[in-house]
Amino acid sequence: MPKTYKNPRYPYRRSADQGAGAGAAHHPVVIVGAGLVGLAAAVDLAQQGIATVVLDDDDTVSFGSRAICFAKRSLEILDRLGLGAQIQTKGVTWNKGKVFWRHSLIYDFDLLPEGGHRWPAFINLQQYYAEEWLVERAMATGLVDLRWKNRVVAVDQDAADPALEIDTPDGPYNLTCDYLLAADGARSTVRRALGLDFTGQVFRDRFLICDVVMKADFPSERWFWFDPPFHPGQSALLHRQPDNVWRIDLQLGWDADPEEEKRPERVIPRLKAMLGDDVDFEIDWVSVYTFQCRRLERFRHGRIFFIGDSAHQVSPFGARGGNGGLQDGDNLCWKLAAVLKGEAPERLLDSYDAERIPAADENILNSTRSTDFITPKTAISQLFRDATLELAAEHPFARPLVNSGRLSRPAILEGSPLLTASEGRQPPGLPVGAPCADAPLIRGNEKAWLLQLLAGGFVGLHYQDGDDAAAGSSSESDRLAEAWPQLRVLAIRAPGAAVAGSEAAWVDSEGLFAERYGARPGAFYLVRPDQHLAGRWSALRADSVGKAMAKSLSLA
Repeated sequence: MPKTYKNPRYPYRRSADQGAGAGAAHHPVVIVGAGLVGLAAAVDLAQQGIATVVLDDDDTVSFGSRAICFAKRSLEILDRLGLGAQIQTKGVTWNKGKVFWRHSLIYDFDLLPEGGHRWPAFINLQQYYAEEWLVERAMATGLVDLRWKNRVVAVDQDAADPALEIDTPDGPYNLTCDYLLAADGARSTVRRALGLDFTGQVFRDRFLICDVVMKADFPSERWFWFDPPFHPGQSALLHRQPDNVWRIDLQLGWDADPEEEKRPERVIPRLKAMLGDDVDFEIDWVSVYTFQCRRLERFRHGRIFFIGDSAHQVSPFGARGGNGGLQDGDNLCWKLAAVLKGEAPERLLDSYDAERIPAADENILNSTRSTDFITPKTAISQLFRDATLELAAEHPFARPLVNSGRLSRPAILEGSPLLTASEGRQPPGLPVGAPCADAPLIRGNEKAWLLQLLAGGFVGLHYQDGDDAAAGSSSESDRLAEAWPQLRVLAIRAPGAAVAGSEAAWVDSEGLFAERYGARPGAFYLVRPDQHLAGRWSALRADSVGKAMAKSLSLA
């Protein structure tokens, strides 16, 4: 098999905590697992001034491309963590897809038909690239102690602090910590050590996943087939990746032998049937997986938190696994930093379960429905599926019923205890609890994207058109700044509006902020550090915003 990527090998280094006769060293935060989710969490905390120790039993990044579809929300998170330029340069951008049934294209779709966004619906990028760049970013912060070949063998949550026993090439040692983040994947050692198990469903089907190196003129789109002639009675998926690598998924059925199906003499004929005998290709990586839609009952256990695949598992169709894991860390890390800095009580951390369990359930529900549609289990289900596909070929109303994998969407935090309901009647626009929508802004000759300006702490967005920049509004702004110095306020003005101090205000150059947020003159929006909208008001009132800040930090 060719290798388009050479895994870096990171050296094991003996840490100061392994000194002879030393007791258990203590750290504020320990993260188990230096994969995509664990590394992103470490960088996120470092950017907020929180040091971490990251333990991993291996000495490299992922083998094989694994998660490749980074959704728009994940791209926004990774951009905030400093990876935006690398992802844009290396990744394969796509917004469109096609759905086939048997011999025919039945319809195509566009996941982001409108402009005015920095990021596309998806960028395809092999997971190992993202992990390697996160390792580099983590080391550059100076606050991440990455310990390779450090295998966690035991975890004690009954002690005053979470306690870990760790094995290394130099022998065992022990650590304790204030908080432990388990990002050690589907086979989580931490989860097993605590005796925790998943609830949910394992589907009786198997899929071949294969990375193929070839030069092909297929467009950068998602192509999905139901019952194709090259793989009758099953499904198939095609995605483009960097380096002339193409991801191919082929349904195999439950009776398929996983080890047998990974052999080249089994894989190559399947690929030739799909691609044709005249296409030259080489296999880069191959695996067989089973659909699973499961999660832990709770993600927080005392001062131990489960993030990513250690907390929940979904089928790959829909790209909800890695993207969901990145949102887990995005949700947890700002809260953990606030608690460690003494800015919020520990009860703030209870909101991790309150916000991320419903998000995981939404992913599991969508993933389960996709699996049921892709792999009908009864004759009636098959009849319904095929009738839907037949209708979709001719009638647009049927196309939303076709489920080839409901693609990852960010969670809206409905019902969160940290949110403040809108006061009075609000115009249509971004709802409280939703992640903030991007919009292009301009100030003089300087251009920016709104989400880039929201990075780092709580931010208030004050929309002005000139009439609302009166003394009353200025007075309320001063009161708010005095009461909440950690809240940074950005003034955004309508195009052409002349307001006091307008040279400091960003201009809604294309009117997309007003359109997407339902902004009217004087409107004020409170944005959390994870860029979810915490509250919105028709006018700036320092007392109301202050109460929302207190609620967002569980101070009230």
